[in-house]
Order: sequence, then structure tokens, then C-alpha cells
Amino acid sequence: MDAVERDSAARLTGVLLLGSLLAMLAGVGVVVPSGLTLNPADPAAVLTAVHARVELHLIELALDVIGWLALLAAGLVLAARPDRPRAHLSVLAGGLLTGAGLAGLLHDAGNLAVTQLAADPNQPAAVAVAEGLLLTAKWTVNLAGLLWVAATVAAASGIALPTGLRCAGVAVAVSGAAGVVLPWTTGTDGPSAAAEQLGYALHLPVMLWWGVLGWRQCRCGRVRRTATMPV
Repeated sequence: MDAVERDSAARLTGVLLLGSLLAMLAGVGVVVPSGLTLNPADPAAVLTAVHARVELHLIELALDVIGWLALLAAGLVLAARPDRPRAHLSVLAGGLLTGAGLAGLLHDAGNLAVTQLAADPNQPAAVAVAEGLLLTAKWTVNLAGLLWVAATVAAASGIALPTGLRCAGVAVAVSGAAGVVLPWTTGTDGPSAAAEQLGYALHLPVMLWWGVLGWRQCRCGRVRRTATMPV
């Protein structure tokens, strides 16, 4: 891969990471004020809420799908253009990020199935099926968070980064790991709505770190391209 191809790949990775961050934050901006967090502790209430605000729910799902799909694509590009000298860690980071994106898409598939059940929110069978789907979706997104945290550690270790950003990657990985562990501490009761929102808040630094990395990838590619332009 020559310098031009490396710069193009870096810019593509940056655009995908920034696009993923913006799409996910926009989705959070839709779901939190509207009360559509879809906690499996009360599937009947979830179906009622989705039935009442189905348009907002579908908008949030679309934004979330875009976010996870962009993250998956960024992982593939990152794995395909490993940084030296620790190329194996760069490839690992890309693979883990791809896995996180795939798990996130499976999470959204479960939530989309809940949308169909919300057409008749008072049907007992729909409530029972929705509970299983919601539980599966929540643990799938927990898996996505775990893979994302692991990708952060691998990226901070394997990609050529300033010391400050590398140390920040380790710090945000600790925050994200706490968010992953949180649901395991609730036993058979499952996380409450407040605990679930705390878990998402603990993952936010991980998202922002990858956004900063995306911005750096875009900027580094542009700077190198400008430096090589004839005068």
C-alpha cells in the first residue's frame, strides 16, 4: 500500500468513526427524552411506549443501525491497513471493532422485532416474546460494549498515537469495562432503568475517544496529502 492509499484509508477510517459517533449521539438524543430506552424489566411498558411513539422509535433505530454499521466498516478498514510496528495489535483492534459493530447490529435487529410486537401491546403473548427479545438485545449490546472496550485497549497499544491519547485510551477502557460489568452485578433482577443509563454513560468516554481518533485520522491524512502536493 503506497502513501496515497494509506492516506485515503486513514481518511476513510476517520470519516466512518466520526459518522458512527454522530449517528449514535443523535440516536441517544432521540431515545432519552422520549423515554424509549426499552428496559426489559417491564416489557409491557416498553411495548406501550413503542406503540405510542413508533415513529421516534424507528428514527432512533435507523440512527443506531447507521452508527453500528459505520463502526463495523471502520473496523474492517482499520484491520486492512495495520499500523507499524505493532501491526498485529492494529489488526486485532480492527477485528474487535468489527465484532462490536456486528453485535450492535444484532442488538438493533432484536429491537426492530419488538417494534412489530408493539402493534398490539396488550396481547399477553406479545409481552412474553418481547421480554425474551429485550433481554437478548440488552446482552448483545453488552457484548458489543465488551468488544469495543477490548478494541480500545488494542488500538491504544498498537496504533501510533501521542502518549496523552494512548493513556486516555487506557483510562476510557477502564470506564467502559465498568459499564460492561455493571449488568452482571444485578443478578437475576437485571439492571434498573437508572443502572442501565449509568452503564451507557460509562461507555460514553469510549465513544468519544474513538471520535477523537477518527478526527486525528482525518486530519493526519489531510496533512500528509497537503505536505506532498507540489508548490
